[in-house]
Amino acid sequence: MIRINLLPSGKKKTMAIPPSLIYGAIAMVLFILIIFGLVYYLNRQTSSLQAEIAIKEQRLKQLEVTLKRVLNYEKDNEEFRQKTLIIEQLKKNQIIPLRLLDELSEKLPRGVWLTRLFDSGGVVTLDGYAFSNSDLVGYVQNLKSSKYLSEVMLVESRQKSIDKTLVYQFKLTVRITL
Repeated sequence: MIRINLLPSGKKKTMAIPPSLIYGAIAMVLFILIIFGLVYYLNRQTSSLQAEIAIKEQRLKQLEVTLKRVLNYEKDNEEFRQKTLIIEQLKKNQIIPLRLLDELSEKLPRGVWLTRLFDSGGVVTLDGYAFSNSDLVGYVQNLKSSKYLSEVMLVESRQKSIDKTLVYQFKLTVRITL
């Protein structure tokens, strides 16, 4: 005889989940874990790069301060060089007026006196008076014999009366050669 059990069995039937759904869920979980891992990795990379940028910006500020110091040093050094050159030039040029005045007064004979001396770039103009024409000519010859003066030229000489005394007013030009 055939028995048919129409009573429900003690076991409940479980729903069977298809394997493709299980594999899909596992793949989805793995995908989400990989995404979170990548986000964490990229955040760490970003924070390390930001820290590196901050360090480099701080180093850049230090270098800018150092660069300003170097530029100030170079500027001060250039000013010092220019001042040194000016001082050396002044020392070199200091002897010229001294030598000129020494030569002009040493060669000056009795009866000749100077009223004006004007230097224009190495060419000196002398104005003065002489009691006689021979005193004036002697002075010109004395100046021509000087080793520090050249191109001695009598530009003008005329007779003039000062307090009823006849004198020769003259103008000379000489070039300084040192």
